[in-house]
Amino acid sequence: MKLPRDVDGPRLVKALSVLSYEVTRQKGSHIRVTTQRDGENHEVIPYHHPIKTGTLSGIVKHVAAHHGITVDDLLKMLDL
Repeated sequence: MKLPRDVDGPRLVKALSVLSYEVTRQKGSHIRVTTQRDGENHEVIPYHHPIKTGTLSGIVKHVAAHHGITVDDLLKMLDL
């Protein structure tokens, strides 16, 4: 599945709530989200419109690896 090009920070933060990610802090234009599901994991999401594809790719790969699923399955789950 191809990464979407129009994902912004607020949309990604909301989508990650499906995997129990919650906002733990914000500093400037970056938001840190944390989950306790499958062990503790933190991600920093830029609150930009849109998120650059390389940055989005890195975040998605890291989240997928943490939860032990493929990137394609994660994208379907997040409905991005």
